[in-house]
Amino acid sequence: MVADAAAADAYALDTEFHRERTYFPRVALVQIAWRDQMAIIDPLEVPIAPLAELLEGDGLAVLHAAEQDLEVLQQECGTLPRRLFDTQIGAGFIGHRTPSLAALHERLLGVGLPKEARLSDWFQRPLPQPLLVYAAADVERLLEISDLLHQELRARGRMEWAEEECAILLDRAEEGRNAKNAWRRIKEVRRMEGRPRAMAQEVAKWREEYAARANKPVRHVLSDLGVAVVAQRMPRTLSQLRDIRGVEPRNLRKGADRELLDFLDQIRDADLEIAPRETVPNLDQSLKPAVNLITSWAAQHAAEADLDPTLVATRSDIEALLQGDPTCRALRGWRADIVAAPVRQLLDGTAAIAFDSLGKLILEERSGRPI
Repeated sequence: MVADAAAADAYALDTEFHRERTYFPRVALVQIAWRDQMAIIDPLEVPIAPLAELLEGDGLAVLHAAEQDLEVLQQECGTLPRRLFDTQIGAGFIGHRTPSLAALHERLLGVGLPKEARLSDWFQRPLPQPLLVYAAADVERLLEISDLLHQELRARGRMEWAEEECAILLDRAEEGRNAKNAWRRIKEVRRMEGRPRAMAQEVAKWREEYAARANKPVRHVLSDLGVAVVAQRMPRTLSQLRDIRGVEPRNLRKGADRELLDFLDQIRDADLEIAPRETVPNLDQSLKPAVNLITSWAAQHAAEADLDPTLVATRSDIEALLQGDPTCRALRGWRADIVAAPVRQLLDGTAAIAFDSLGKLILEERSGRPI
């Protein structure tokens, strides 16, 4: 199967997995379609590591909403597709708003998918026929959808935009979950200062690494609040640890509680590096009223250009842009012309947002003549 699919110009791929009770996704099924062929692979019977040859080949991997599927492939095959096209991303560049796969089937092909089975138990064996039909449908016509999206993207001159976004998606998947940066996902820790934050960064790293070793969701080890409070109080005994808000003793069983205390002893007097904060200035108070207006204009501007507004700029993107955040995605690539340049004109005072006669927001040259 791998040899035949690897010789195709493109192949569609999807996975079914569970991860409610584990750190890593547990893959239950892999579906692949190429040319006029299709395979449904049972990972409970057949190791899927040989798919690495297909992923690293010249063929274009076509997936829909690929982020979690990519995590599965990285984990099971040790690699990612060398070339990727995400149909959800591609559809966003021709006006579809974060479309589901079922929506693309209906809008582009005029057909419906089998009844929703996403919440089914994919590990039951034998797998019922309706679930096999549902799984097959996820890839059966995905290449056809991809071809239609490619045609439209090229006609609109947006193929490079979609390729850029798919490349960013691959880069994120390649980076994976870095335990050293786990603290950045915890609001309580990001607000901390000085040595307490250094401690919290280490506790967050320990939680991430322990969760991976135990294959448990991080929240089943310590809550986010628990990470912050443990770092602040630095308990020395089991009773002190168990009294901390956000610590559930049932989650720190089988020696996890003692391992955490030992770890705290190791870092208690250590010379710890405090990870630098993102040096982004606070949003100027005078610009706060502009956030809602610019966000509304950006959403309308995107819709009128047949672009998914969430793909173009979210409220967070607009705030980051107004703050002068150098990492803001609106400053990079295709978004720079669509969002950043007009907003810069607004901030420079050379442009203004106004309502037209139909009540729509428009960007126009500023006259400078007050009423």
